[in-house]
Amino acid sequence: MKTKAVRLYGVNDIRLEEFELPEIKEDEILVKVVSDSICMSTYKTVKQGAKHKRVPNDVYDHPIIIGHEFAGDIVKVGKKWQDQFKPGQKFAQQPAIPGQMESPGYSYEWCGGDTQYCIFPNDIIEAGCLWTFDGDAYFASSVAEPVSCCIGGYHTNYHTVPGEYTHIMGTKEGGDIIILGGCGPMGLGAISYGLTFENKPKRIVVTEVNDDRIARAREVISEEEAAEHGVELIYVNTAKMKDQVQELMDITDGKGYDDVFIYVPNQAVCEIGNQIMAYDGCMNLFAGPTDPKFSANMNLYDCHYSRSKIIGSTGGTIDDMKEAINKNNAGLINSAVMITHVGGLDSVVETTKNLPNVPGGKKLVYTHINMPMTAIEDFEKLGETDPFFKELDKVCKANKGLWSAQAEKMLLEHFA
Repeated sequence: MKTKAVRLYGVNDIRLEEFELPEIKEDEILVKVVSDSICMSTYKTVKQGAKHKRVPNDVYDHPIIIGHEFAGDIVKVGKKWQDQFKPGQKFAQQPAIPGQMESPGYSYEWCGGDTQYCIFPNDIIEAGCLWTFDGDAYFASSVAEPVSCCIGGYHTNYHTVPGEYTHIMGTKEGGDIIILGGCGPMGLGAISYGLTFENKPKRIVVTEVNDDRIARAREVISEEEAAEHGVELIYVNTAKMKDQVQELMDITDGKGYDDVFIYVPNQAVCEIGNQIMAYDGCMNLFAGPTDPKFSANMNLYDCHYSRSKIIGSTGGTIDDMKEAINKNNAGLINSAVMITHVGGLDSVVETTKNLPNVPGGKKLVYTHINMPMTAIEDFEKLGETDPFFKELDKVCKANKGLWSAQAEKMLLEHFA
């Protein structure tokens, strides 16, 4: 079967190509990819090429398909898996394979998200990282992977019990959470999850240095919506603060934050996060730095006497991703808050290479269409000359300006 895909050959060398997929083996599964969302991790992979830990050294001779946040339909099932999977089922997948570095979108010649079709090898299926779902939207399963990373962060944090050698996993119930640099797509996913999960906090403070990003965040997840869930949500622009540490501490009446999430890999931000922890606080370096020598000054006095903890988290588990899909389908979280742009497979190369310079949140790709990467907020302007975008704009505006299952269906039918 022929497929079109974006493949990595080396540093800054990704190409949209058409090539022949091999016939599947008895322990493999052929799928049709419908949607993939572009991750900053893919941008970092393109910048590193074979130097990336997950990319094979011979990538130039055996290029890999990029993209790891994808979903679609099962097309053909090898004999080994025919009692578990059937053609026509929708699939979701978890790219963080337990016990191995190899991962879809980083390591495999025939398996990745920025393609029309791909082949899941046996090791991924054996690990339980491919499963079926019954949701009404493919995009929700694509962005379930980044949402699962946010969920993984909440689950990775921990607290202790004085006088016991006990670690209580998860953020502190009824506590104070702060998400530093939290108005980007991942931060919005973390806010949405924080309003309804089992260890619900009393308060979530979200910082940003840009009023426009705060306004957009407030539009899709308002303080009033959070209050309906029993959570006080506060957005603050720290660029306008004279003393960031003091003013952030004042929000908690001087107590500090039980759970601090660092959503931007910046030394100054890390150091502020370290200074505003409460007793028994936990700081999570969520944003992955690109510099292997990245470091910051940490208060080890507080680590000793105030039981403060510094950890990091990356990715989520299979259960985290299934939780993301199930809670989105149940309306408990809204993964669409991450998405600001939609495009076709032909937009992937340029968008990926320039990802840090493309404003907004998640860039969603539908791999069987050709369409420039387009901001949802630009649909109105396009609708002045294109009736399709006029109707698509109406659908999005009726949903707080967000992407939706209805919008996805319209797009796929229009380009069919």
